[in-house]
Amino acid sequence: MKLITPVSGCLATLLAGCATPETFTTREDFGPGFDAKKFITPIPNKNTVIRDGVMWTHGSSGGKYPPMVYLALDGKDLTMSFRYRHLENGGMLWLFVDGDDGYGGTDHMLRVRLNRESIVLEVDGHTYDKNHPLLQKNFPPLAVSGSLRTNEYFPAEKVDLSANDWRTVKLAFKGDTVDMSVDGKWRHQLKRLNFDATKRKLLWMQNGGEKGIEIDDVVVEPTR
Repeated sequence: MKLITPVSGCLATLLAGCATPETFTTREDFGPGFDAKKFITPIPNKNTVIRDGVMWTHGSSGGKYPPMVYLALDGKDLTMSFRYRHLENGGMLWLFVDGDDGYGGTDHMLRVRLNRESIVLEVDGHTYDKNHPLLQKNFPPLAVSGSLRTNEYFPAEKVDLSANDWRTVKLAFKGDTVDMSVDGKWRHQLKRLNFDATKRKLLWMQNGGEKGIEIDDVVVEPTR
């Protein structure tokens, strides 16, 4: 009888169709070794500078949206965390995760709006179906893929983020699931098919007034 030796190592991984382990990692504490090349947004700019060991964004962009900062990503199963602090009352921080749209382009995947009294989630999907019930109205097809954006809105969850304290935000993506938390005040798990795609950008949209918002201790690493 001929014995068949079990396949192991890289060959077994290929035969099983297993994904390559994530390797993308980036860390930024905005100290003396700050590396602006990690960010897609040029820093410094008129709204964002590095001061006192943190990234500070303030004022108005002068355009339709508040000031934005983009960080480059490259991986599917990534855990991303950071700390933020408002320096004046009011305002909000809107976090966007951008990734592959499933049709050859890149667009928003998940939005987490951190208001002062609530957290609001929004999932952006993509389709070629012009009659999709969640189709975002008046949104043109993506330039690269030609796909159309869909929007799924979630009710606001009441969370007290009114104090101008440091907050820790964490999003852990694994397959089609993301586990989210803000301090010990709020936790939420969400499963959507479009989460199982490569993440390309992390975006902070910041409405913090003239005193602004500080961001520190950004860490992105493979989800364990």
